[in-house]
Amino acid sequence: MRLQLTVRTTASSLPWEHVLKPGRGLVYELLARGAPELGARLHEEGWGDTGMVPFGHSSPVFPAAKRRRGSYAVGGVGLLEFGSPLLEVVEGLAKGLSEQTVMDWGGTALRVLSVDPVEPPEFESGIARLRTKTPVVMKGSGRDDEGVRTTRQAWLLPTEPEFAAYFENNLRRKALTLGLDPDVSVDAITWVGAKRSFAVGNGLYPGAPLEAELRGAPDTLRAVWSWGLGQANSAGFGWVAA
Repeated sequence: MRLQLTVRTTASSLPWEHVLKPGRGLVYELLARGAPELGARLHEEGWGDTGMVPFGHSSPVFPAAKRRRGSYAVGGVGLLEFGSPLLEVVEGLAKGLSEQTVMDWGGTALRVLSVDPVEPPEFESGIARLRTKTPVVMKGSGRDDEGVRTTRQAWLLPTEPEFAAYFENNLRRKALTLGLDPDVSVDAITWVGAKRSFAVGNGLYPGAPLEAELRGAPDTLRAVWSWGLGQANSAGFGWVAA
């Protein structure tokens, strides 16, 4: 489930380093007000046996903003989304937002006009075609052809050989984290967008948006839709288009 915020700003652009970076801290601020014990638990321990953090968010998007080369355009009325497969997280965010009229997105004021819940699709067929609005990031083994690890920062793009296996394993870990059926698979990656890098707390993460056809239990697919694809969803990566 996700919360879709309609927001307004008088700013005309966001610094690129603030397109995604403010979201994670803002989620924890909202949980500190709406569900403080849950927020502290997620921050300190994560959730379940894996310690993964089951929430995600979009970047602020302003469809009518005037585009300019080299800048992230904002202005007027836009949308911002937060989501989680855990109802208690969404409820905590909603409570935290209940008295929030203005949000500070990395120094840019976003006035909150409305907050609307959005349920995930049913996915009754057991198949979901999901396209992300933000880049999907995924770490690989970092090993060379002889099996020797050469780096711990082996970020993979969807077109690289190791990507599919790590991507699918990440989906299964998410299901296990939530106590859902982990038998989820990737039938195909049907589209890959341009490579982009965004700043998070400890540097730049490179990745690319993608569209993938997944097969699994409907509850698992609904959870993935609410959480995001790939890694670092709490930092805004892999956010799925509604």
